[in-house]
Amino acid sequence: MVDFWIFMSTCASWGGGILACVNSIHPVLSKTKTKQQHKKGSDTAVQGTNDSSVVSKASAAARGYFRDAFLQHFVCRVARRAPLINRGYYVRWRAVDHCVRRFLQVTAGCPKRQILSLGAGFDSLYFRLRADGDLDRAVVYELDFADVAQRKAALIAANETLGGMLDSCLPSSPGPVYVSSSMYQLLGVDIREEAQVEDALSAAGLHWAAPTLVLSEVVLTYMETDRSDATISWAAKLLPQSVFVMYEQICPHDPFGRIMQEHFLKLNSTLHALRQYPDTRAQRHRFLTKGWDCCVCLDMNDFYLRLIPKEERDRVESLEPFDEHEEWHEKCCHYFILTASRGLLMEQALLPAPPVSSAPVISWSPTVLPVRPIPVSLEGLGMASTRLGPEQVMLTGGSSKGGRLAETRALLRGQEGWRAVVEPFVDLGVRLHHTVTCVPGGGVVIYGGRSSPLNPIRDIFRVTFNPGGVSPAADPQSQAAETIHVESMICSGDPPPPRWRHTASVVSLRGRDFLFVFGGKNQSESALGDGHFLNLGQQIWTEMPVEGAAPPARHSHSACPYQGGVLLFGGLSREGWPLGDTVLLRPTERGFCWEKLDVQPLPVPRYGHRAHVVGEWLVVVGGVWMHAEGVPGVVVISLTSYSSLEIRLDTSSVPWPLMLHSFCSELMNTEEPQLLLIGGGGNCFSFGTHLNPQPVSVDLRPVLDSKLLWCTQVS
Repeated sequence: MVDFWIFMSTCASWGGGILACVNSIHPVLSKTKTKQQHKKGSDTAVQGTNDSSVVSKASAAARGYFRDAFLQHFVCRVARRAPLINRGYYVRWRAVDHCVRRFLQVTAGCPKRQILSLGAGFDSLYFRLRADGDLDRAVVYELDFADVAQRKAALIAANETLGGMLDSCLPSSPGPVYVSSSMYQLLGVDIREEAQVEDALSAAGLHWAAPTLVLSEVVLTYMETDRSDATISWAAKLLPQSVFVMYEQICPHDPFGRIMQEHFLKLNSTLHALRQYPDTRAQRHRFLTKGWDCCVCLDMNDFYLRLIPKEERDRVESLEPFDEHEEWHEKCCHYFILTASRGLLMEQALLPAPPVSSAPVISWSPTVLPVRPIPVSLEGLGMASTRLGPEQVMLTGGSSKGGRLAETRALLRGQEGWRAVVEPFVDLGVRLHHTVTCVPGGGVVIYGGRSSPLNPIRDIFRVTFNPGGVSPAADPQSQAAETIHVESMICSGDPPPPRWRHTASVVSLRGRDFLFVFGGKNQSESALGDGHFLNLGQQIWTEMPVEGAAPPARHSHSACPYQGGVLLFGGLSREGWPLGDTVLLRPTERGFCWEKLDVQPLPVPRYGHRAHVVGEWLVVVGGVWMHAEGVPGVVVISLTSYSSLEIRLDTSSVPWPLMLHSFCSELMNTEEPQLLLIGGGGNCFSFGTHLNPQPVSVDLRPVLDSKLLWCTQVS
């Protein structure tokens, strides 16, 4: 056997944090460099994605998302990732684990079965299965670039825990096999070279006729599409009893997909397969035309909500404070898990197919609403807004790339166009996902919100303005004390539990005005379904008689004043599903009554949107939905006929990806209605934070013409 440290010196081409890990094994290695450390090109960049991935997997395991005692041995130290990234790697781990366990169950009676992992990187699958005693009559074969295989072999050899899971030593002879044992074979070979792969696997003892699971986790998409197609065909041809499990990206053309692609382009790791296979339908067709008998493909929202038991989802969702729901569902919408089978036995190992009705079919209107950017720099997430006048909008709270915002800002339009200014005399503290509600008699009420998912805000403020509605920012010569007045509202009665992502609207009954607070979430409840009335005249939280079936608990919904009551639409349910219902709380002689409107066709369920009543139309813009094509634009709901129409937004004039969640919306002119959309964006998984840098406007006149709507629906 060769001297171990001579072998290790050949593995010194380690990148990033992994190089530091090898140096900690032996100090001599810190002085060793090879030409491969400076190698450029996409192959090296793709290998770097392994380093990032294993650190993220180790973080999720350390936080208790899943049980894996071996990942920690493949990193220098376990670094804590953001909750959104931990969840993302959890659902990936869970999906692959589900498919592997199902394969082992189906083949439990077979005399031999195999797992062939393509581009395995530093995956710990073999060690987990071996520790659990699940590799009876089974062998795991791992393929990756020679550099990656060398690095992994070095780590295994230097670690007592990992090395103790093998029953033989590293080979002393040169060749593609870097680890060889009765149940584990690690091969350094380029999977694009089919002949070399076939020869190496045959030499390593792979039985081509035995039941085999082929695993590819974000591997084939880094290859040119003709090469990855050839790999899929090659596996179908040579493995007659097999199931192919693949986890990759989809949906390249929407805003999140554009950010995702830009991220991998910066890493010099282009996602090739996205161009030709942009959705689950195309991926399924791909496998069926490349030699596979059956195929099931689910996006990760579908997998998470349908195939993971609620008890397990509740456990995972309780591990860390979390309030990035839009980004979580966007991430899951852009990744899929696929199983394809060859042979009757392997058909049993497929994922269960989704219900035919799970993905709504949208009847889009031929009308498209153009979106125009407004040349003023203003960004933020989780802000709240209200109109101060025809050309004035006040913005409170939120966060930006520089951190959470305490100052209040204003967006003003004068003769020279729009401009954004800071209101220096209004400091309402740091808060996100709160509400700012115009109230009768002038001014606004600011309620709820949070500074962090563990710190809800209980204070209620009332802000009033001078009769002219002029702020110091608009007119520096005015006196601040005469312009804006902020007071903390001391309210008696039984206040509602603290919350954020709620709604607060003014309702009226027998000459009295109430602030009606509904829904939301807090640190102990994933969604709230209670409604509360604040008597604005007396500043008392008041019990009011409410008849009818209350709508389900929800957050991130919309609420619009309408005929003395309020119209609720959409939101995210307690179970994690978006809602598409329209519910009216209307005043009665005794109090109020809930009434569900039978809107047809049912709008696609969504949340994180904004809504406005324009005449007898409810106009809903933006938000997040799941299992539907494209991204939400505008849905218009008639409040007389209860009909609805989905309309796309034309964002071709907007030079950046426009993300319409965690944003504000104001209706600027009711005679020629125009929506002003401000802020929005999010933390796009591990791809970086994207904030809309400027407000945009949407002209609603084309769709609020009743004749046009009627003609569109008839056609």
